Amino acid sequence: MAADLLVVNIGQLLTLAPRHPGGNDTPRRGAALADVGLVTGGALAVADGVVVAAGPEAEVREAAGRAAEVVDAGGRVVLPGFVDPHTHLLFAGSRADEFEQRLQGLSYLEIAARGGGILRTVAQTRVMGEAGLVELGAARLDRLLACGTTTVEVKSGYGLTVEDELKLLRAAHRLHALHHLDVVPTFLGAHALPPEFARDADGYVRLVIEEMLPAVVEEDLAEFCDVFCEQGAFTPEQARAILEAGSAAGLVPKLHADELSDLGGARLAAEVGAISADHLLCASDEGLRAMAAAGTIGVLLPGTAFFLGLPYARARHMIALGVPIALATDFNPGTSPTWSMPMAIALACVGMRLRPAEAVVAATLNAAHAIGMAEAVGSLEPGKVADFVILDADDYRAVAMHFGVSLVDEVYKRGRRVYSSRTGVVPP
Repeated sequence: MAADLLVVNIGQLLTLAPRHPGGNDTPRRGAALADVGLVTGGALAVADGVVVAAGPEAEVREAAGRAAEVVDAGGRVVLPGFVDPHTHLLFAGSRADEFEQRLQGLSYLEIAARGGGILRTVAQTRVMGEAGLVELGAARLDRLLACGTTTVEVKSGYGLTVEDELKLLRAAHRLHALHHLDVVPTFLGAHALPPEFARDADGYVRLVIEEMLPAVVEEDLAEFCDVFCEQGAFTPEQARAILEAGSAAGLVPKLHADELSDLGGARLAAEVGAISADHLLCASDEGLRAMAAAGTIGVLLPGTAFFLGLPYARARHMIALGVPIALATDFNPGTSPTWSMPMAIALACVGMRLRPAEAVVAATLNAAHAIGMAEAVGSLEPGKVADFVILDADDYRAVAMHFGVSLVDEVYKRGRRVYSSRTGVVPP
C-alpha cells in the first residue's frame, strides 16, 4: 500500500516493536521493560492513519513507495504518543488555598478532615452543568496534547450522586467525540463518601452497586470500574463488593490501592482480576507478588508522591518481583495538578530510579495495556494507529532529563499533525 505520510531523517525512532518472547500482547516486565525498539536513522510510513512501516529509512522508503506528504524530522527523536492511564480530568473549581495550607504544615488528611480534599471538589463540580464540564475538559485535553499525550483515561468520581456521576461520564464521552485525543472512561463512583452518607458507608456502597452501576451500564458510559480503597474512603471488603458487582455488569476492575497506608489493596486487585492497581506507595511485598502472579499492572503516579511530599513507590523492587508497571499523571485538582507525561517520566527516573527507556515504555505501551488499548496504541508497529510525537531533541533520554519543560515539537494523531509548538493545537 502506498503511504500518504512518510517521516524521514529520524535520528532516533522508538518503535517499541517486540524483541522478546510473547511480543507486545502482554505488558512488558523485567528486562523487557527497557527495550524501546530503538532505530537510528529511521523512517515511519503511514497510510489511512495506520502505521505501514517503521524501521531503517532505506527499508521503509522501499516498502512505502511514493508518499503524498513527506516530513523531515531533522535528525530528531520520534516516539509513540504518550498514554495517560490515570486522570481525574473532569472537575470544577480550584484548591489552591489547600496547597498553601499544606506548605504551612497541614497534611492531606488533615485538610480533608476540615472539609477540603475530594469533597470540596465534589461540591464545586455538582453545581456545574455538563456543557461547562465539556468546555473545561476540552481546554485541559489541549494541554495534555501539547505535552505529547494522545490517549487518556478519564475517571468520574467528583459527583457521588447517580445523576452527577452520569453527568461526568457523559461529558467524557462528548470529549471523546469532539477532541483529537482518545478518551477512555472509568466509573469511580466510590471515590469518597459524600456528606449525605457520612455516617452510612454501607448505605452508599449499596447506592453505588444497586443504582449507579446499573445506570452507567445501561447507557454504556464506562469501560472500567474503580474504587478508592483507603483509610477514610472504602475498606477492602467494600471495594471488593463494588468491583465484583462492576465485573458482573461487564466493567473491568481497577483499584486505587495502598496510596497512604497498606490496607491490602494490591492483593485485593490481584484477587478480583483488576487490570491495574494504582498508586502502591505503601503496598506490601505480599501484595506485589500477588499482582505479579496475576499480571495486574502497577500504575505508578510519581507526581502525587512529589506534590504531597511522600516516599515514592518502590518501582525497582516491583520490577525485580516481576510486576508490570506503567506511568500516569494522576491529573487532579488537589494531589497531582499536572497534565504533563514528560514530567511524570522525569519524576519516575529521578524519584523512583527508573531508567529513561523503562520510563518511556511504562508511559506508552504498558500504559496502553493498563487501559486495554495496547492492540491499537502504545507502539509504532505496522497495523497500529499512527499516534506519534516528534521531540525537539536528538536523544530520547532528554525527555526524562529536562524536567518541568516540554520538548514536544509536534504531535500526530492517526497520521495527522494535531499540534505544533509553533502554531498550537489544530482545531478538530
